[in-house]
Amino acid sequence: MSENPQSADLIVFGGTGDLSMRKLLPALYHCDRDGRLSPETRIIAMSRGGLDDADFRGKVDAEVRGSVPVDDLDTWQRFLGRLHHVSVDIGGEDTTGWAKITGLLAGHEQRDRVFYLASPPMTFGPFCRELHRAGLVTPASRVVLEKPLGRDLASAQRINDEVGAIFDERQIYRIDHYLGKETVQNLLVLRFANAFLEPIWNSLWIDHVQITASETVGTPGRRGYYDHAGALRDMVQNHLLQLLCLVAMEPPSRNDRESIRDEKVKVLESLRPITGGEVDRFTVRGQYTAGESGGVPVPGYLDEPDNTAPTEASRQVETFAAIRAEVKNWRWAGVPFYLRTGKRMPYRCSEIVVQFKDVPHSIFAGSAPNRLVLRLQPSEGIELHIMAKEPGAGEVALKPVPLSLSFAETFTTRVPEAYERLLMDVLTGNPTLFMRRDEVEAAWRFIDPILREWDSWGTPPEPYPAGSPGPAGAHELVLRSGRFWHEEDPS
Repeated sequence: MSENPQSADLIVFGGTGDLSMRKLLPALYHCDRDGRLSPETRIIAMSRGGLDDADFRGKVDAEVRGSVPVDDLDTWQRFLGRLHHVSVDIGGEDTTGWAKITGLLAGHEQRDRVFYLASPPMTFGPFCRELHRAGLVTPASRVVLEKPLGRDLASAQRINDEVGAIFDERQIYRIDHYLGKETVQNLLVLRFANAFLEPIWNSLWIDHVQITASETVGTPGRRGYYDHAGALRDMVQNHLLQLLCLVAMEPPSRNDRESIRDEKVKVLESLRPITGGEVDRFTVRGQYTAGESGGVPVPGYLDEPDNTAPTEASRQVETFAAIRAEVKNWRWAGVPFYLRTGKRMPYRCSEIVVQFKDVPHSIFAGSAPNRLVLRLQPSEGIELHIMAKEPGAGEVALKPVPLSLSFAETFTTRVPEAYERLLMDVLTGNPTLFMRRDEVEAAWRFIDPILREWDSWGTPPEPYPAGSPGPAGAHELVLRSGRFWHEEDPS
């Protein structure tokens, strides 16, 4: 069989880790099952695991097969046949792994090569240098960088410099899986393929925007990572700021790989800096204490099981963060964007709420402003809340009712996971939903002053019981201007 022009070698560094086994390999299986991978495409895992191909295939068969719908054993066996494993020691004296990967890729130099770094950010530069030293980087190569890209602006710039010394910017794909979610992509379609929204998508009609990512889970077994990340780095700097960009961006001139990213950078550069004493007024940080989740008692962050003993960093790290942001341009002048994320919250939900202003003059009692809700998880969909009359004789009684689009109910096709879309975009060379260097660094410029101010306080985050909506300061953040979080709104 002649080689398909779209065939590729996908090399996953950290290929036996949690991200690979839980997200990447199931997504790639779905791509294979749907016929989106060419017959020649190979998936090569690199790790320190000491596995051979048979061992790795057995591990995937045992750990991944149960999480995907394997209704065709022939397809599953075909997928397993794509898998290879190479043990490699980054920066070590043992170079046999590099010799093996070189031999495995030899003769396929014309294929696209995608190096997916599912590993900590400090390994990005060393791994890319090893690739270059081994002669494995070709003009058709691409590299995917997982978040978080650094801990601050300086470290992000250093990583970008190290990777950029080996790969051109056009070859670097900085991934944020939120951008692969169907609702996020539908936000662009909703805004730019429907004429009725654009005239009211501005400060004349919109009162404020809320962007929430809440989780019911805690951090058992993850303190080593979370102590040095925290909610602001882990969620706000990437996921929530990306969603803000898509809400606030200007209509791009074209739907191409750079126009959308250009407009997102403009939003980040328009964010009003939060510095000095304003940090205390416009941000909130919290840490969960013991409480209940789903009616079951759960420990606080410092007492989560399977963790190392708490340190001073543990006592200072935030598991909840909220920010009142502003986009300083004509479209959004005076419109606050409220961002919040937290662990051990009452419910799992990621959503964007666009709260419109009230009608200029209401002739009915009991009216409430319209609201557009875009839900990313757990069930993806879009709701437009409008006022309607309740049936009945006598006085007119109003009730807010949703015009609802549920993806699961409306479309008969399976809604793909975010990583499926993003992996296929990498394999086909489409960077639209990935972050450019200037975009990542602009996000860090906004976040860095907040982190520095928090670090200077020397006081622990505000406590909140597990299973509660977060610290009291988050409620006060919106209440100061007479607003409420979506689920607390009395209207």
